[in-house]
Amino acid sequence: MVSDRSGSGPKRLGVLGTLVWDTIHRCGSDRPVEAWGGIAYALAALDAVLPPGWTLVPLVKVGGDLYDDATAWLCSFTRVGDSTYVLQVPEANNRVELMYATPSDRTEFLTGGVPGWSAAELDEVLPALDALYVNFIAGWELDLAAARRVRTTFHGPTFADLHSLFMDIDADGRRRPRPLAAPEHWARCFETVQMNRDEFALFGGDDGEPWAAAVWALAGGARTIVVTHGADGVELMTATTETGPPRRHRLPVPDGPAPGDPTGCGDIWGAAFFAHTLGGDDPIVAATKANRMARSKLRSSGAEAFRTSLAVTESSTSSHAM
Repeated sequence: MVSDRSGSGPKRLGVLGTLVWDTIHRCGSDRPVEAWGGIAYALAALDAVLPPGWTLVPLVKVGGDLYDDATAWLCSFTRVGDSTYVLQVPEANNRVELMYATPSDRTEFLTGGVPGWSAAELDEVLPALDALYVNFIAGWELDLAAARRVRTTFHGPTFADLHSLFMDIDADGRRRPRPLAAPEHWARCFETVQMNRDEFALFGGDDGEPWAAAVWALAGGARTIVVTHGADGVELMTATTETGPPRRHRLPVPDGPAPGDPTGCGDIWGAAFFAHTLGGDDPIVAATKANRMARSKLRSSGAEAFRTSLAVTESSTSSHAM
């Protein structure tokens, strides 16, 4: 059993995902934005709101073409306490081109071949952690056997954004939605799982009943199912300790929709939500705080600009408090 580590020192949150170099073609803009993306958004959010007593441990494989730049950037985060598991691989790093046709509809192209993490590799990593955040950025960060290893051997809090598990890739690199085999079994591997509304529709499988699939997942180990609806907020289904069905909650975005670049908003939402639950917030309070942080991302493009915006906001808040 892998559980709370013995000894003193801060608790360690493992952050498993893929660091991507994004090129973002925004709707109505002639100039693309190039910046770190993928797991970078979650790391920026966690760096800002992770509760006291916790430190970040990135579990990230990086292609040799971007390794030096990536490690320098990752180590610049104030809450990253261990870069042991930032691993260089011989494959080209993942790069994504995002083409927005409308403020919310986009086409995505992926190049690069950074591999995922095997169950055997997880056996080496999990004993060093107290909690685990997983984001399927590429879609192959873990296979189902490795995800089940998390469920059976790791007993700290776990969170997974299933995102690109529901994405296939064409020969030209274009990403497109696809059904996922046994999605409920994936959901049972983590305490909290997140999907957007399109992914959640696929989660329902041939029966087209995603909430029924969510109930089944909650009966087998998951505690919370999160469905994000963009500007329309989020829905949560939470297991209860009482006899009876799980509870569903719908939470709108505070202050309503806003213009801007939505790239990474879902990643930021999930990271902020998990961080606040680690700090002791109940799911409703955590979701409300995550809604606010995800909405604030719309003002910036790329993880670096988002991180800078958080620092500016924190500085302004501190100044007003004096």
